[in-house]
Order: sequence, then C-alpha cells, then structure tokens
Amino acid sequence: MRETYSMHHSPDHHLDQHRRGWSPGGPRRRWMEPFLLVLLAGEPAHGYSLIGRLNELGVAADDVDVGQLYRTLRELELAGLVESRWETPLAGAARRAYELTDAGRVVLDDWSAVMQERARLVGEFLKQYERSGRKTDRSDSSTEV
Repeated sequence: MRETYSMHHSPDHHLDQHRRGWSPGGPRRRWMEPFLLVLLAGEPAHGYSLIGRLNELGVAADDVDVGQLYRTLRELELAGLVESRWETPLAGAARRAYELTDAGRVVLDDWSAVMQERARLVGEFLKQYERSGRKTDRSDSSTEV
C-alpha cells in the first residue's frame, strides 16, 4: 500500500522524518560501501587499516563500527566486488587483505557518477540556502549526510 503525505504536518512531523532516516542528522552508514570501494581501488588493505582511513575521512560520526565494516566487506565479497586472502606476516597474527575486483571497479565507476550528482545537488542546495539569507558554516563537518 502506498502512503500519501499531506502538505500539513503534525507537530511531530520532524520526529517521523528522523525515524525514516530523512533527518539532517541521519546515519552515515550508507556511505560505507562507496568509501570502501574507492579506498580499495588504490591498493589492497586490511580491515583495521581501512577503519583508520575511514575514521580519518570522517565517514562515521564517531569511530567506524568494526562489525559494520566487516559485514560490509563480507557483503561486497559475496557480491563479487571484493576478494580477500589471508596473509601471514613474519611477526604477528594472520590478517585478511581485501582487494577490489574488476566487477568492483565497474560498481565504483557507478558510485562515482552517483557521487558527482549528489555533489552537484548539495552545491545547488547550498546556493539556495545562502540566497535565502542564511549563512553556511562549512567549518562544521559533524553534520551527518
């Protein structure tokens, strides 16, 4: 059944939007896949090095959820977009290295097109926002997308 929305919203409308993930402070977890693909396009990497790089990029509001990272890597591997292999260093424990496949590169190209369009739309939104007399504080990177 398709929901219809009225132009008149209840006082709790903003709460309904937040529950649906439409709020400005919504989760960033949907960014995990494209960022993993683009990071692995450069070179193979281990899970914990990917976590560090994702944290540096600010992909998560706090630290990247380790479980989410490994679930996403496993999903990408099952989809044929990523391959992994065990590496045993001379010192330390064995680690799994992840690498992008040819199919993963095709999907990464698709993500690039999506991200370019999103960047364009964000730019248009910010132009309209500033035209409305509001000031954009670009120094605050904690706002989630």
